[in-house]
Amino acid sequence: MRVLLELFRIILLFIVIGGLTWFVVENVYIFNKTTQTYRWLGGIAVLILLFVLYRNKLQFSGWYKGKDRQKLTKKISSSLIFISIILFVSPFLISLFESIS
Repeated sequence: MRVLLELFRIILLFIVIGGLTWFVVENVYIFNKTTQTYRWLGGIAVLILLFVLYRNKLQFSGWYKGKDRQKLTKKISSSLIFISIILFVSPFLISLFESIS
């Protein structure tokens, strides 16, 4: 039963926190047509950041108390955060390169 409650908690967290974050991020990509076309890259960045947040902090405050819970390593966390930053900035870079050429 605890596993189902934790699964429901994960889904709810991703919907609420992800939805609010996406609402803010989506308004950043309004600048031009190209950034609006590639705003899905920002959505992937939000999901990656939520995954890192859950694995490093939120999983330890839930209902599931299994012995396999562990944080991501610093190297993996840093890599995923760097990738999400690149994904977040990439629509602007694509727009910049399209305007140059």
